[in-house]
Amino acid sequence: MPVNPQILGKLEHSQKVLETPPSEPPTPAKLPSRNPTRSFWIDSSPDANPLARQGSQDPLPSDADVCIIGAGITGVGVAYHLIELLNNASLSVKNPLRIVILEARDFCSGATGRNGGHLTPAAFLEFAQRQALFDTVEAIKSYKLEQHTASLLVKIIKENGWASDIDLVEGGHIDLMFTEKEAGNAHKDFDMARQAQLNLDGVEWLSKEELEKEYGAPYSGFREPGNNVWPLKLVTKLYQHAHAHAGKYASLKLHTQTPVTAVTHETTDNSSTYAVVTNRGSISCSRVVHATNAYASYLLPFLTGPDGIIPTRGQVMATRASVGTDQIHIPSWSGNEGFAYWFPRPVKYYTEKPLIIIGGGREAVAPQYELYVDDDSETHPLVGKALREFLPSVFEGKYDPLSEPEMEWTGIMGFTKMGDPFVGAVADLLLANPDRELYQKQYIAAGYTGHGMPRAFGCAEVIGQMILAEISDKEWKEPDWIPQRYLTRNRRVQ
Repeated sequence: MPVNPQILGKLEHSQKVLETPPSEPPTPAKLPSRNPTRSFWIDSSPDANPLARQGSQDPLPSDADVCIIGAGITGVGVAYHLIELLNNASLSVKNPLRIVILEARDFCSGATGRNGGHLTPAAFLEFAQRQALFDTVEAIKSYKLEQHTASLLVKIIKENGWASDIDLVEGGHIDLMFTEKEAGNAHKDFDMARQAQLNLDGVEWLSKEELEKEYGAPYSGFREPGNNVWPLKLVTKLYQHAHAHAGKYASLKLHTQTPVTAVTHETTDNSSTYAVVTNRGSISCSRVVHATNAYASYLLPFLTGPDGIIPTRGQVMATRASVGTDQIHIPSWSGNEGFAYWFPRPVKYYTEKPLIIIGGGREAVAPQYELYVDDDSETHPLVGKALREFLPSVFEGKYDPLSEPEMEWTGIMGFTKMGDPFVGAVADLLLANPDRELYQKQYIAAGYTGHGMPRAFGCAEVIGQMILAEISDKEWKEPDWIPQRYLTRNRRVQ
């Protein structure tokens, strides 16, 4: 279903800012910064990232069947799903599928290792607009994808006994409504979603009195199912599981500190391959997966600008509450129309003052909102000020307004006009481009618009399915939970 250009940029409050033209003509993203800010998930513990420099000194293979660029939840997710699919398919293969993951910096040091730690699928917000802009079935799929992704990850975590290792908290999520207009829109979304028979299990409306009594927040809101995790540790477990289960159908290698600087098309008498060029040499590869999110336009320059993927800097900090978890409780939260999101880290004792991970604050730097910023080596003082002031203003007496965060960092998100990612074959984006054939057997899953954790692993599953179908010479059958508008065959950039 091709997307009507008139609706682009109209879906969510945070997307409206994408209509503001950049102060200068946009240029392709650069490679990730070599000196990023220190993230809690990566740098708060010396053993947080055991795969940090994995393969950085090992010789690169001369060739591979699948080269995945990016070692975040998307890139590792593609490898995980592809190996699971190969094992389940029990294909008759002469040689294992050689899968290589290439990462520019340390393992999982991009957006996945620098986000807010939420794994919460959207329940119903924006349903009315999605239904009006697309149709009911497509609107429902927006939420089915996220429910599928989050529930699948939680299932994998529990089946493998990782819950304590990755700090899984199934505490639910509370959305605060700061204004009557916001509350009215949310109720409209809920009513429309219920009429469309969207799964709303676990959604509970909370009055201002209930929220003030239990949590100290003088606003109304609603509770929805939600989880929190240590994202880096989750992706580490997924990689280790995939590597251990590669079996006779696949092999998996990881090379960190190996930025890909170019992907060029090569044709021989018998085959068509790609030269994946890195700072340490080249790999001849049959298929390429772009799992670089905000940095996608570095290798795919036609994704530069508002019709492609816009690098957007997000800021997060870790700050200590002034009271114990017995008063803070364990849910995760969002508020200020999604511009703020936070949750308390798990504690050993309920009276212990928890560390709060809070992100957002981009509204403090309107009208550019940190769009077209791909540098995570520094923080923005105005965003930091907004984050420091937010919790004390919402929960009176529970946070010290003069307290400084224990850590503060940035990460680069990939935004799209529609707020939804590009998923599928790269060549499908270039229907009118004479170079389209040069991108056959290249795939992409990127552009999650700050909402990657409940979407990326599911989108990676789609890419894994597409690659298996291509290898098996079969037609890919789309799952019933993937929105049509995500698929590159329904999107055009050239």
